[in-house]
Amino acid sequence: MQPQSLSFLKALLDAPGPSGFETAPAAIWRTEAEGFADEVGAEVTGSSRATINGGGRPRIMFAGHIDEIGLMATYIDDDGFIYFDPIGGWDHQVFVGQRVQLLGRAGPVAGVIGKKAIHLIEADDRDKVTKAKDLWIDIGAASRDEAAEAVRVGDPGVLGSAILELPNGRIVSRSLDNRIGAFVVLEALRRLAADRPAAGVTAVATSQEEIAYTGGGARTAAVALEAEVAIVVDVTHATDHPGVEKKHHGDVRLGCGPVLSRGSAINPMVFDLLARAADEESIPYTLQAAPRMTGTDADAIFTAHAGVATGLVSVPNRYMHSPNEMVVLEDLDRAADLLAAFARRVDAGTDFVPR
Repeated sequence: MQPQSLSFLKALLDAPGPSGFETAPAAIWRTEAEGFADEVGAEVTGSSRATINGGGRPRIMFAGHIDEIGLMATYIDDDGFIYFDPIGGWDHQVFVGQRVQLLGRAGPVAGVIGKKAIHLIEADDRDKVTKAKDLWIDIGAASRDEAAEAVRVGDPGVLGSAILELPNGRIVSRSLDNRIGAFVVLEALRRLAADRPAAGVTAVATSQEEIAYTGGGARTAAVALEAEVAIVVDVTHATDHPGVEKKHHGDVRLGCGPVLSRGSAINPMVFDLLARAADEESIPYTLQAAPRMTGTDADAIFTAHAGVATGLVSVPNRYMHSPNEMVVLEDLDRAADLLAAFARRVDAGTDFVPR
């Protein structure tokens, strides 16, 4: 990975941006896009977009969601302890003992998630599963008024972890799901800006995917762009660690390259062209079955307006929805290479209607 791209990735991952509050990472994304895109803009939903060849056809949308799971302050008690609810799908056990960063009115507010010490828990209760309702956030305040000066009900936050580089090109961070999708689609656009396709291509850093029961920023962006073709980039579970049954979850490994989905939300012509581009460019890939919904922005995009020919490219990710997710940098580069190779093989005469 090029140094500029790696610096961009690190800044993107460290910026707090839970669903509905993506402002900080979105600003970093747009600033990077301004270095090579023809047009850069923001949408009322919190999504951001960057375009090259705006007049080209067909209109291709690359979508990666920029939000992350997080938490939200819901109540402050008389002693200044802050209660919270999750934003997105957490394993509540992950919260115990974590540091947090709340996005307060005057800036970031540090805190820790509190729970009764094991010594104070009755023996019969020690094996019970902890829920968010049993926990609180301690920002060091001595009263409700003091806490309320820094944090309001409705303020969001994220767990307090930063990127860590490990051997074999592996990085660990919170927000890999799916800040790396937003990263990959913009890196693909960077490649296309240097070697332009016939198609018009817009990269979109979509908002609110983690809570997008009605499509979030992905659906509205697809409609606004009148996208004819879309490639969604997200993460998928790496199953190369202990305790995973591959017969049920597939054989997906870190470093195996992008994962191409097949299923009901996936246009078969888009899939075939992605696979052919990967073969011709010697990009390794893995296949994954998605017989019903994909659980990604692809589900919202492929039925937008008159229908969008949609594909899904995923990056293997260990320990998803935790503060220490893990991916391999080479998989990000390969995914960006594949998206660029796909776009260069599409022109106004490409037919995506299954026949």
